[in-house]
Amino acid sequence: MDQKRSLSRRDLLAKSALGLAAAGLGGCAAADKMGAAQAHDVSKAKTRRKIGPNDTINIGVIGTGGIAVAHRGALKRIAAEDKIKITAVCDCYETRMQQYADAVQKEFGNRPETIKDYRALLDRKDVDKVLIATPEHWHGRQTIDACLAGKYIYCEKPMTHHIEEANEVLDVINKTGNIVQIGIQGMSDDSYRAARDYIKNKGIGQIVHAQTSYVRRYSDDKGNFERTLGLWRTGHKSNEPKPNDLDWNMWLGPAAKVPWDARKYWDWRNYFDYSGGIATDLFVHRISRMMVALDLMDPVCGVGMGGIFCWPDGRDVPDNFEMILEYPKNDLIEKGMTIHVLGTMANHRDIEHCIRGFGATLIFDKNQGFSVWDQNEKGPDWKTNKSKPIYVHKRTGAEDQSLHHKNHHAAIRANDKKLLNCPPELGWSAVVAVNLANEGYRQRKCMVWDAKKRQMRAG
Repeated sequence: MDQKRSLSRRDLLAKSALGLAAAGLGGCAAADKMGAAQAHDVSKAKTRRKIGPNDTINIGVIGTGGIAVAHRGALKRIAAEDKIKITAVCDCYETRMQQYADAVQKEFGNRPETIKDYRALLDRKDVDKVLIATPEHWHGRQTIDACLAGKYIYCEKPMTHHIEEANEVLDVINKTGNIVQIGIQGMSDDSYRAARDYIKNKGIGQIVHAQTSYVRRYSDDKGNFERTLGLWRTGHKSNEPKPNDLDWNMWLGPAAKVPWDARKYWDWRNYFDYSGGIATDLFVHRISRMMVALDLMDPVCGVGMGGIFCWPDGRDVPDNFEMILEYPKNDLIEKGMTIHVLGTMANHRDIEHCIRGFGATLIFDKNQGFSVWDQNEKGPDWKTNKSKPIYVHKRTGAEDQSLHHKNHHAAIRANDKKLLNCPPELGWSAVVAVNLANEGYRQRKCMVWDAKKRQMRAG
């Protein structure tokens, strides 16, 4: 087996322990990323401020990179209507943090406090909600700390880097009763809940399969992928000097202690220590849609396939990837089904995002909603328009960060987590699915899910 692809559980434990020691951050067991056996004393969790319809929601931003910039724009669009204010920002890179604070001042009219240690931000009384927009390997730790600090949370996807973290995070959220939105903004498109309702009430026959994709094509200006920088590459070189005001050990946090590497900082999605690559960064957007439409939670098993086919440049996550998952029967699925998710990064020809039943096919349209096609029909035919669906749903909402934040704010003001479009249970299910695929890829095996123990094993 390729040693770069195989990472034993013992390796994971050792790397986590080293990372915690390197960062000098206490409070979590140095085992299994954050300590799967760690018992957090939620009785000491601080009380969240109750926020009424006319109260301002004060937001602290943890991580001020590209994703946080997108969120800043999304929050600006709803700032007046939703009565929100960015009061504090945090990043281990001082220059980037100050630039972000400058932009907040220009766009919102107030300059937020700048804080290099996120724990100090969590201590502030002028922060009600935190936006966690850090690399994946920090999500679990920061979500738990924010829960215990009494903050409402919007955590970027994936909810956590690994399954053990997801179990721990979900338990803490449920014990504290926090209102946590996971940043899979496609869940603010109503199409998938409407699809579930259609399947439940009308039916498409015995469901056997679903498919979806997240595909891109990276190339240079002449269409040559061999010469492009490739998936998630910025052009930075490993030996570039570290900025003097960047705290590398803090950035590493719960990951293994390693020397400064500019590529790992800027291009972190290409390394398993900090990201799950295509599966965790992209596939969570797609698989969560099928989970909502089909009421899926615990899988039976899963496998991932792919490789570093295009850009062998030192990355260790695959640059082309796909996964297949099996799910058991439930109220919508008579005997079980499989789901295929495609992720080519060298060809953006898409496949239909659809659910296949014995009687009909439900086909999602990215910008419209969905349509249902009888098995006797060939499906959408844009050339002749002769085929006609038996049902069409025109969506409300959209895959939009502003709408996703608005949904979160409505749930906070109503003190009702049932209003969330992407609750932590859905975030947890997505983490389980994509980790089965990633580990299956690394071990070259099908991974089996034990729902009672909440763990995977090689089949």
